[in-house]
Amino acid sequence: MRTQNFLSKPVSSYYLLLVSAASLTSLGLVMVLSASSIRSLETNGSSFAIVGRQIAFLILALPVGYIASRLPFGRWVSLARFSLIGSVLILLIVQIPGIGHLVGGNRNWLGYGPVVIQPSEFVKFFLILWAGYMLSRRESRGSGSENVLKLLLPAFLAIMVLILLGHDLGTAAVFAAILLGLLFVSGIQLRLLGITSILGLTAIVALIITAPHRMSRLLAVIQPFSPEYYKLAGWQPAHSIMGLASGGLFGVGLGASRQKWGNLAEAHTDFIFSVIGEELGLLGTLAVLLLLSALIYSIFNIAIRAHDPMSRYVCAGIGCWILVQTIMNIGSATSVLPVVGVTLPLVSYGGSSLFATIIALGFVVGTARRDPAIFAALKREKP
Repeated sequence: MRTQNFLSKPVSSYYLLLVSAASLTSLGLVMVLSASSIRSLETNGSSFAIVGRQIAFLILALPVGYIASRLPFGRWVSLARFSLIGSVLILLIVQIPGIGHLVGGNRNWLGYGPVVIQPSEFVKFFLILWAGYMLSRRESRGSGSENVLKLLLPAFLAIMVLILLGHDLGTAAVFAAILLGLLFVSGIQLRLLGITSILGLTAIVALIITAPHRMSRLLAVIQPFSPEYYKLAGWQPAHSIMGLASGGLFGVGLGASRQKWGNLAEAHTDFIFSVIGEELGLLGTLAVLLLLSALIYSIFNIAIRAHDPMSRYVCAGIGCWILVQTIMNIGSATSVLPVVGVTLPLVSYGGSSLFATIIALGFVVGTARRDPAIFAALKREKP
């Protein structure tokens, strides 16, 4: 009864968002330290080097996220008008030889010296911001739902093509899923949404089967322990499953993972969920799923309550972004989906991902604070 009373209050989504985001970020720092300590010691001479970079990005991101939560709505509108152009330009810069960095075979990084960022993480938010602005304009003009595809599809396709030039199919798939989510919340006809989904899935399948390394990843999902794939594409999925299976109910203990000792090369990024399952057990993975569910629920609930169309669409897009990345990351860790190389929001190592997500959550917090009922409740609770 108390839970029902709490969730029925408008301000509950605001607090649920803050608590779940803070809990996931805190847990993420602990697990990044645990998952990265061996690799960090080998490559940097210190077990704390990798988590130190994550903490540095968090320290930089928190004040920016706070500013985003207090930024006047008019400033967001002004930024949204040019966010698509900015996104295209920065992704074009990434493709310039000598400027863009290759990491893991993908050219999707920019940086100088030890500071390296992944622009596509920020483009996720900027493109959602632009799409929300365009959809709100369409709604104010009363245009029909059949125009939504013409409105959003060319921009999303341009961004995805630029990302695919850097050979990053996983990130391109995230953008495709965000597009489908925005089309759905915009009220597009289900027939058109179904056709668009089928065409998008067909394109992804074509990109997979025409690239031998992607095809091997797909086949490794089906049988990761097969002698044909185990020591190649199936190695990480197989050892991810081993880690999850060996964790049991309570886990082997924080810091005691065996799979992070070289078996999972990306234990602190793509496969951090597996390390959580091994060290903290089933209870640990359920806690992470519960926190992520609370975060996503609060974002969509704030979107539903938003009074202006742009805030509603942007918050819904952010919710779709976090939801699809959660599914893709955990799907990779459990060998339900091929390894696609996307982070678990707020939990995995990745300064760019953490920074961009916190800015996006700052927008959601600002939207909640503009809700008259939530603002009144927060004002009453001030000492």
